Amino acid sequence: MALMLGIDTGGTFTDAVLLDDDVHGVAAIVARAKAPTTHHELSIGVAQAVSAVLDRVGRDRAATIALVSVSTTLATNALVEGHGEPAGLFSFGFSAAELERTGLSTAVAPDLLTSMDGGHDAHGNERSPLDLEAIEHRATALADRVSAFAVASQFSVRNPAHEQQAAALIRSVTGLPVTASHELS
Repeated sequence: MALMLGIDTGGTFTDAVLLDDDVHGVAAIVARAKAPTTHHELSIGVAQAVSAVLDRVGRDRAATIALVSVSTTLATNALVEGHGEPAGLFSFGFSAAELERTGLSTAVAPDLLTSMDGGHDAHGNERSPLDLEAIEHRATALADRVSAFAVASQFSVRNPAHEQQAAALIRSVTGLPVTASHELS
């Protein structure tokens, strides 16, 4: 009997649940446990919840865990509550109306949003080239004010080249992490 371990780190508690995936084709709860979320070191609360759930079924059954699934609401809560570190956002190929409609115009503080030409059409063809010099200049100017960058290019799921070029350049000149929208889709 293979087990599945689910872990959810929330704002107050970290929950762990063991499921048996072999009960008449339906996952059945074998054991569950809860521990306080330790915000200063999340791994402590996770370890406590996992330890408690394994204690309920016997630690020897840990070897039968075939899947571990981890989720958290902490990042969502931080965004909703306005906590977290500031990030710079580069958008390529979006009109002002598209930035507004998609929520990109309010995703970061207005002075941390850089909207530029670039992006691709729905077929993956380049709409206009990137201005790499302008990207480098703006990233360097923002680097002391942000802890990370994001890049979003129109139709990047069809052709991620502009996001990849911009992300590599921003990383190289700032040393900061960069997330590209095509990596999330």
